[in-house]
Amino acid sequence: MNSGNSDRDSGRLQGSDPPQAGLERWESAPADSRFAEKGETLGDLIATLGSIDDDEIDWPNVRQTTVLIQQSFSYEYPGPITALRHRLMVVPPDYHDDQRLLTHKIRVSGCDIDTERSYDTFGNVVLDLSLEHVEREVTFTTWAVVEREASVDGRDTPDAISFDQRFADTSRLTRPDDALRAVADELRSTGAEGLELAERISRRVYEHLEYRWGETAVTTTAAEAWAGGIGVCQDYAHCMLALCRLCGLPARYVSGHVLGDGGTHAWVEVLVQHPQDDDALRAIPIDPTHDRRAGLRYLTVAVGRDYCDVPPTSGTFDAPYTGELTTHRRAAVTRVEYVRPPRRRRPGPVRMA
Repeated sequence: MNSGNSDRDSGRLQGSDPPQAGLERWESAPADSRFAEKGETLGDLIATLGSIDDDEIDWPNVRQTTVLIQQSFSYEYPGPITALRHRLMVVPPDYHDDQRLLTHKIRVSGCDIDTERSYDTFGNVVLDLSLEHVEREVTFTTWAVVEREASVDGRDTPDAISFDQRFADTSRLTRPDDALRAVADELRSTGAEGLELAERISRRVYEHLEYRWGETAVTTTAAEAWAGGIGVCQDYAHCMLALCRLCGLPARYVSGHVLGDGGTHAWVEVLVQHPQDDDALRAIPIDPTHDRRAGLRYLTVAVGRDYCDVPPTSGTFDAPYTGELTTHRRAAVTRVEYVRPPRRRRPGPVRMA
């Protein structure tokens, strides 16, 4: 029995054609009523891909955006395989602070499937697929429509989150060593607390690590990445998580997308006191890879203790050989609504509030 591969920080999805005829089955989440009221279809949104340039959007002036996330995972095998049990964690949550999932669909080409949509213990959307026989290749393609809404006039009503001990404890990939403990002691000695401390941790990770592709893997621990001084987004996130937890700040790993960056990305949500509820926490998203707060360009797909909780694709099958995975991803704005008229007119379907 072999395990399916997982690919992180992959390239863009080439093309944006709607699904073609063939053996396939569609599963969709309960559609948001506002999506249906607009009279739009998934095909309508796919047709708009590329009409709005992310870099031309007046982001500080944005009230609301609609984004289409399109992904494909293609597996090729030397020969037939049987008893494929595959899991995809690529669909954003129904609700996550100011982000909501409007609708999603999945297509599996070339074979009959059984599909089950469920939620894990962190509230992430999980798609479990069962295929009894695959001749030589199979492709999973997903589309998700997500809406994000900015707070207006300074009104901020974040989700109230209950304390979860799992985000305060160390995990497999964030277990610290003496070097990380020493850094945590240094950071605590500054007297900073809460969000200020979290921002100091982000800056420390950003300054210590050098972004270098291909030198680490999704199994690299925070201690290993810190010792080597190199890594990619999940390494930055794991190091920040390790330091936050050592400093008494519960924090969770976030897997998602950043508009304009192509592949998937990882960042951290630090859980601090909720401003309106003394018995709850709120999530502050921070991206240590860029040492900045994660704003409207960021789209959350899943959260967990570390990468092990949120691999986008995984699974097992029966065969005496392994398969090869090719992934393509694209996330693009299909609609933007501004608070005030933008400073410069931009092409594409721009609406005014």
